[in-house]
Amino acid sequence: MILYKSALFDSARQDAILAHLESYINRVRATMTLPPEAVIQAVDRLGSRIAAGEFDPVIARVASPEEVEEYRALAVRLMSRSALEARLKNELGEPLRDDPTSPIRQERRPLGTLFHIAAGNMDGLPAYSVVEGLLTGNFNILKLPSADDGVTVEILSALIREEPLIGDFVAVFDTPSTDTEAMRKMAMMADGIVVWGGETAITAVRALAPPGVKLIEWGHRLGFAYVSGTPSDEELAALASHIAGTKQLLCSSAQVIYLDTASMPDLRAFADRFLPHLDRAMAAHPVTDLGAMARITTRRRCRELAEALGERESGEVLRGSADCSLILKTDSALEISPLWGNVLVKRLPRANLLPVLRTAKGTLQTAALLCPVQDRASLTEVLLRAGVNRVRRAGDLSASFPGEAHDGEFPLRRCTRIVDIEK
Repeated sequence: MILYKSALFDSARQDAILAHLESYINRVRATMTLPPEAVIQAVDRLGSRIAAGEFDPVIARVASPEEVEEYRALAVRLMSRSALEARLKNELGEPLRDDPTSPIRQERRPLGTLFHIAAGNMDGLPAYSVVEGLLTGNFNILKLPSADDGVTVEILSALIREEPLIGDFVAVFDTPSTDTEAMRKMAMMADGIVVWGGETAITAVRALAPPGVKLIEWGHRLGFAYVSGTPSDEELAALASHIAGTKQLLCSSAQVIYLDTASMPDLRAFADRFLPHLDRAMAAHPVTDLGAMARITTRRRCRELAEALGERESGEVLRGSADCSLILKTDSALEISPLWGNVLVKRLPRANLLPVLRTAKGTLQTAALLCPVQDRASLTEVLLRAGVNRVRRAGDLSASFPGEAHDGEFPLRRCTRIVDIEK
């Protein structure tokens, strides 16, 4: 399904629409302006409708029943007028000053046309990426992820009904990633390409991006937990619940649990204590995705066959009854876990924190810090110096708040440019 000029079209119309899209964009940009206030009003009203439950059936297509409630709460926090106005002020700052003694004045302007290539690991992300482009006055071309299930088109269509002017600044295509020719055409129309995804996706986008186009890359990042001292059962339960709830699919999810120790017996003692918490959390948040269930079953069968042949996984494995496991490793490398409630547990004394984490520079994002209160400030400082961008408590790794940065940067700022004008 394609959303173009506020109307829906069959995907078969893609080539015909792309053939005229450049001239349409030029006409819009030459004659129309999208004020931030118009976008704020529309997003605020739509957020109120989502929070009231009007879109629960739409959200339920991609979320579990308990997650529907979370999305309603998220709409209240991120789509309200106060949150959006705070973002504009925090990320773009006050209006640029016009020095009367200078022959030059400066203005902040939209980048122009943004081509969004969204990932499918977080529901609602494609629509929110477009909203960021709209808030900064850009025209927005969006290529949907394959698993979107029509949710983004419905959300953006509802936004356009709230403010029809937005429909002139949005074009959405369900183009498959294999259609590189269509994606190249979209990229040729863009002043900036906003790409969400892993190294493979970003490398592919770099290959098709024309010279001079700004790449706004939001690549996959790695999250982890760092445990120092003896955490409470409440903290361990919160960490386990986050792991089970996200299935470790988000950049902020904990892939590795590091312990502030050099002792393997300490590692085993922690695992013995943490596994029951993880087991209960996975039982409360079972894997329901058919593809994921098939992969888990295949992995389990391969493991059973390997064990029957006398082969063992690298590191000791403690398995729970709810298709989860803790994998105790002897190295300290930050790496992605087997996901779906299968967590790596490693040793990392605080003296080695910075040099070890620096080997993963460029991929660090979120750390859950479980430690005595008197150590929190010093350990936070080491984590930040190592390159971590978000330090959170045990169950809050993925929690959002108005005005937060993304991977250490303000997204709205990257969607704009500063122009110099001689008076």
